[in-house]
Amino acid sequence: MAALNGLASALESYRGRDRLIRTLGYCCQLVGGVLVEQCPARSEVGTRLLVVSAQLSHCRTVLRLFDDLAMFVYTKQYGLGSEEKDVFVRWLSVLGNVADQLYYPCEHVAWAADAKVLRMDSARWWTLSTALWGFSLLLGVARSLWTVLRLRQRLRNPMANLTSRLPQSKQRAIEVRMHSEVLTLLSNLADLANAVHWLPPGVLWAGRFPPWLVGLMGTISSLLSIYQAAQASGQPEAASP
Repeated sequence: MAALNGLASALESYRGRDRLIRTLGYCCQLVGGVLVEQCPARSEVGTRLLVVSAQLSHCRTVLRLFDDLAMFVYTKQYGLGSEEKDVFVRWLSVLGNVADQLYYPCEHVAWAADAKVLRMDSARWWTLSTALWGFSLLLGVARSLWTVLRLRQRLRNPMANLTSRLPQSKQRAIEVRMHSEVLTLLSNLADLANAVHWLPPGVLWAGRFPPWLVGLMGTISSLLSIYQAAQASGQPEAASP
């Protein structure tokens, strides 16, 4: 009963609902891709699952039509990151916010072109939105990797922080932060693999992933996101590097 209540509570929020739709969509793509490729007798079921996956992805695209304002407010509040002590992290975050802000209108135009609302070729807009998403993910990978290295250094060399010994509670907070950043790093890497796949042919491994591998990468990223969201409540305040 508690699990059902937790699920119902998550579905009441936009982010919680989006995580569930994303996870379900990629799981359908994973299972459907495996069935189509490896189980000819069940290829029809696999094809139907791939159709469900595509529709869930389209659902998320439509819901993101309303994300621009929330992203703009967040970008405006963060500004140039004056409260962030680490200059490298600050500018990675600023560039990431710019990429995310530009991503939404590009995706909206691509969606509108596909829906025949606008008379233009959607391909270039999908490519641009995917490139912006990939750039944002790459910045996120760099930010998480840098943060993990800094936190690890802080644990191993407390004298670098002008203290002789870190309190146990502080060590625990740093370890929790490191764990969270590692999960974010893995999630972003999985999404980045898919982002490159969706770029035009000729860019690294673009277009080379079978449907099941796209589903696998997306499922890994989605499950990590759900796990992080579930662990977010009740944790000690994370320490800054």
